Amino acid sequence: MKNARQSEPNVIPGFGITLGFTTFFLCAIVLIPLAALVLKAAGMDWERFVAVITSPRALASYRLSFGASLLAASMNMVFGFVIAWTLVRYEFPGRKIIDAIIDMPFALPTAVSGIALTTVFAANGWIGQYLEPMGIKVAYTWIGITVALTLIGMPFVVRTVQPALQEVQRDLEDAAETLGAGRFYVFRRIIVPTVLPALLTGFTLAFARAVGEYGSVIFIAGNMPMKTEITPLLIVIRLEEFDYAGAAALGCVMLAISFVMLLAINLLQVWGRKRMMVSR
Repeated sequence: MKNARQSEPNVIPGFGITLGFTTFFLCAIVLIPLAALVLKAAGMDWERFVAVITSPRALASYRLSFGASLLAASMNMVFGFVIAWTLVRYEFPGRKIIDAIIDMPFALPTAVSGIALTTVFAANGWIGQYLEPMGIKVAYTWIGITVALTLIGMPFVVRTVQPALQEVQRDLEDAAETLGAGRFYVFRRIIVPTVLPALLTGFTLAFARAVGEYGSVIFIAGNMPMKTEITPLLIVIRLEEFDYAGAAALGCVMLAISFVMLLAINLLQVWGRKRMMVSR
């Protein structure tokens, strides 16, 4: 049986070649650049390293970058689910057009997104001119940064949740309602457990994308030190000052915090899958 299986033609190369290519590709694209970043930061003396990563300006940028990213990913988790639900469960005129628009942030250059958002939410913009009299200032504040990060992260949640919603068994929902279960009970016990892993995956992708975002944020952020300055921008400023080691040190901090947060979210995903299997 084993020899017969080995002799079957396969368009994909064997295990050795694919594993070798995978290892080479990951090393060349991911591991070696990250190792170079760490080694560059390691060239600093310890006191200067600590001074760079714990300066008040750097700490303010961490709070803004990770706080806005978490808030944007959380908003995307809620509203992305609603959008995916609408596109999967309902048929209405223009549904395919809306479905296509979801992918637009993927293709749109981030700088264009930033300019468009600034045009709309500036004090004299289409929406900003009505928000400013109410005391709501979006452009050049943390609110504008969160809006930009929500825009670029939204497709990740929608496209991740859509297939999971399509797999929800409508028969189970109908059977539960026939047995007297309320709509909220069906939603909580059938729909949520099915889509929860996909929802958490979408949240993770949206958060990771938001943490590294630069192009769309710098136009609407205003880039004021200690107020609206994100960490990627601070890294660029250090590079423009030819402080390569300082930029690498800030990059290492972002790398470490991102790794810890993504690890925690992935552990949460594993817990959700186990809980779903137990409930079944």
